[in-house]
Amino acid sequence: MSLADRLDQARGSQPTAPKGHDSPAEAARAAARPIDPFAHVKASVHQALMDSLGPQLYDPHLEQNELELRVRQTLQSVINSENTPLAAADRNRIAQEVADEILGLGPLEPLLRDGEITEIMVNGSNDIFVERSGKIFPVDARFTGDTHLRRTIDKIVSRVGRRIDESSPMVDARLADGSRVNAVIAPIALDGSILTIRKFSPDPFTDLDLIAFGTLSVQARDFLRACVLGRRNIVISGGTGSGKTTLLNVLSSFIPDDERIVTIEDAAELQLRQRHVLRLEARPSNTEGKGQISIRDLVKNALRMRPDRIVVGEIRDGAALDMLQAMNTGHDGSLTTVHANTPRDSLARLETLVLMAGIALPVRAIRDQVSSALDLIVQQARLKDGSRRVTAITEVEGMESDVVTLQDIFTFDYGAGRDENGRFLGRLTSTGLRPKFTEHLRDLGIDLPPGMFVRGAG
Repeated sequence: MSLADRLDQARGSQPTAPKGHDSPAEAARAAARPIDPFAHVKASVHQALMDSLGPQLYDPHLEQNELELRVRQTLQSVINSENTPLAAADRNRIAQEVADEILGLGPLEPLLRDGEITEIMVNGSNDIFVERSGKIFPVDARFTGDTHLRRTIDKIVSRVGRRIDESSPMVDARLADGSRVNAVIAPIALDGSILTIRKFSPDPFTDLDLIAFGTLSVQARDFLRACVLGRRNIVISGGTGSGKTTLLNVLSSFIPDDERIVTIEDAAELQLRQRHVLRLEARPSNTEGKGQISIRDLVKNALRMRPDRIVVGEIRDGAALDMLQAMNTGHDGSLTTVHANTPRDSLARLETLVLMAGIALPVRAIRDQVSSALDLIVQQARLKDGSRRVTAITEVEGMESDVVTLQDIFTFDYGAGRDENGRFLGRLTSTGLRPKFTEHLRDLGIDLPPGMFVRGAG
């Protein structure tokens, strides 16, 4: 048994993948994999480290910082005593790779440390891609095989009390820094285990960052801040990877520090800095199929916690009904996200999700709920140039007959074209229309300057 296997077993992680043959596709990729010239040295260092530190490596009373210090000190001593002639750069590389394997996630650790990488996509043990500036690139990092990758996945999910095995081959989890993790293994994944990590910056993006990226304009930022302070109910709509959670984090930062905020998420990602924040996280069922706590359960419970605001990371099921009812029963200023391509599509999506609650409501009643609960829809998209932009800020005006009426307050100017590098030159600009809730904001002491809504301003 290797050192990594022993460590995983001692720390109570889930069982590793069976020691069978890799899939044909995995075997073919493995055949093309470059041979690591230092494999035998690393194996020797592994064993020597185990012999030297022994039980200290998995002592539950040892602080993580102290463990890291002892591992790195012992590593240097072991490598210096290694008989194989090694250059200084090779010694440092071996020490780092062994430390990453023991203390972290092996070959993924350098990618996690790279601040320019926003997403890591592991398509089997030998194919790893990353996203930089909205574009996807392959990298040279790789695992030794699917067993090695499975061991890493087990290490991630076991740390947050979740599991992945043949009976439950998909899992959502998170890293210690809040980065979102999704893993899929056999028999669902046919060509090797799949691991996707959406990284989040240790310092969450601010509104100034989004303005610098071109995601928001100054006027749109000021308008959204006024809406949050004025306790407008806001839904952020967009596709996968469009930046909804990042924008939700920024909008949540506008909530006053003296309010009691309850956040509800599948995997905790939001990084609110206010003093009075209560974080709730959903839980999947156990091996017996019991113990599941859904987003809907958490929304219902949050209503008993005397919240000033409820922030739901994403609505994806019947929790939509409970969220709408919360918005309609005194919990103004709530925020959430939903998957949809346009503001109009987001309303249809919410209707569908409400029906998933299992309550036979007529469509008219659902639309009445939506139109009275929501004030604003913020549409976000990842454009073809890889940039993430807010493409529309739309007011929910009310009902006309059986149709929920919408009014665009800000829209993205696609007509500005692209530069020589294919980057969109457009920006978020005002349509010239003022929202109908302007008077309500003024009653709360929040004045929106007239120049904010001059057509083309942005």
